[in-house]
Amino acid sequence: MIQIKDLCIKQGDFKLDGVNLNINKGEYVVLMGKTGSGKTTVLEAICGLRPILSGTLIIGERDITRLKPAERMIGYVPQDGALFDTMTIRENIGFALKIRKWDRKTAGRRVEELADCLGIADLLNRTTAGLSGGEKQRIAIARALSFYPEVLCLDEPLSALDEPTRLEMYDVIKTLKRDFKMTALHISHSSYEAEMLADRVVTIENGSLINTSSAFSFSPR
Repeated sequence: MIQIKDLCIKQGDFKLDGVNLNINKGEYVVLMGKTGSGKTTVLEAICGLRPILSGTLIIGERDITRLKPAERMIGYVPQDGALFDTMTIRENIGFALKIRKWDRKTAGRRVEELADCLGIADLLNRTTAGLSGGEKQRIAIARALSFYPEVLCLDEPLSALDEPTRLEMYDVIKTLKRDFKMTALHISHSSYEAEMLADRVVTIENGSLINTSSAFSFSPR
């Protein structure tokens, strides 16, 4: 479960104030809005990547408002994947496990489990050079899921992909939703993407959440 209570963030002239949102355990929510509306700001605040003026952030039953990013148990998938070019795919997926000091055998099993699940087992000993956009995002998702996070936050993870790859990734994420029963907040500009993936759609405008609806009744602008 994710709870955002009276969140206030200010950066320059931009301000988000009094933002409230509850995401139930196992619910996949897509947050939409125009460029500059504050979608990514909300997600980064949850992940601990952006300071807040006031408000409370709760994951499960833990108040994470003042915790460091690594302490929040949040899997984060940035828009560009942010893979490490000097590491193999195996090392990229296992990075979060290494910094959490998992033992090598357990970490190795977890990396291989996720690689099999995401269809990238044949890439584990490669570097990132020459990978397709879809392969990079599968790796980024595997890395985000590696340490069994309580929630997953995805910042427009499919926006840079070509249409065939996006359609392929919809199926990947649907499978992950079914198998991992993820609690997730997914940022998107695409109403079609929201309809394909979301259990619920939330819209943000002028610094406030103005609409929540079932994904099945959501009408794109």
